[in-house]
Amino acid sequence: MYNSSSISEFLLLPLADTRQLQLLHFWLLLGIYLAALLGNGLISTAVACDHRLHTPMYFFLLNLALLDLGCISTTLPKAMANALWDTRAISYAGCAAQIFFFVFFLSAEFSLLTIMSYDRYVAICKPLHYRTLMDSRACATMAAAAWGAGVLHSLLHTASTFSLPLCQGNVVNQFFCEIPQILKLSCSESNLKEVLVIIFTTSLAFGCFVFVVVSYVQIFIAVLRMPSEQGQHKAFSTCLPHLAVVSLFLSTVFFAHLKPPSISSPLLDLTVSLLYSVVPPTLNPIIYSLRNREIKHSLSKLLQYALFQLQ
Repeated sequence: MYNSSSISEFLLLPLADTRQLQLLHFWLLLGIYLAALLGNGLISTAVACDHRLHTPMYFFLLNLALLDLGCISTTLPKAMANALWDTRAISYAGCAAQIFFFVFFLSAEFSLLTIMSYDRYVAICKPLHYRTLMDSRACATMAAAAWGAGVLHSLLHTASTFSLPLCQGNVVNQFFCEIPQILKLSCSESNLKEVLVIIFTTSLAFGCFVFVVVSYVQIFIAVLRMPSEQGQHKAFSTCLPHLAVVSLFLSTVFFAHLKPPSISSPLLDLTVSLLYSVVPPTLNPIIYSLRNREIKHSLSKLLQYALFQLQ
């Protein structure tokens, strides 16, 4: 029997059983992590250095890149270290910190994506009021609200999760500390505080989802009413990357947490968690840069400058 006070560390799920596969997973995760660092780092640098990108849309994109960097850096480095050194252990404090930061970055990112849909709605449906509604102060306030909501949400979840007595061992059936897996170690089958936090979280997430859907319904109506095909194409080109990022984020997170228990298995849980914790932060920079001429132009200028400095 275990209890919360006697647990000093948790044992995470190994990515592979053999040493060769562990090393293979290490190199694969390292490649994915470096790709995410490179993509989000380039986006952040391009937006910060190019004065032409100092607009609300790119300001929020900069924040999104920073959140993606934080999200993937919360889980992958520890998983890579465990695979490289053939260990499974993570300290109690390290597990709590991992849950706090992971929930924080996910919550802040969803809040930011909701704000970005409002930015696109104002830009397309109320273009004459765009500079007034989306001035620098308003953008900074909304970005701070997204980060602050992430902190509050994460504090609630982390505190309610680790206030539970844990007596079902210390083995976490996941490659990182995840709230559902920690709850499985609880002595009680139900916890009122965690249930209330989940209801609160679900209500907020559903509200954000409805806001995004309503915003895009009005955006598409406004775009289809545009007389110019060039105007329609420009409007769609600024909206489609954001819509793709939102769809990728929601589909992976919803499937991970709302899939039927009957199809749950350790391998499926591991695969799905890899999808929603690794894939969006890695693909988001690619999605945003593929159809964005300004980002491409800024990145080419950065590359030319870097090559010039190396000569």
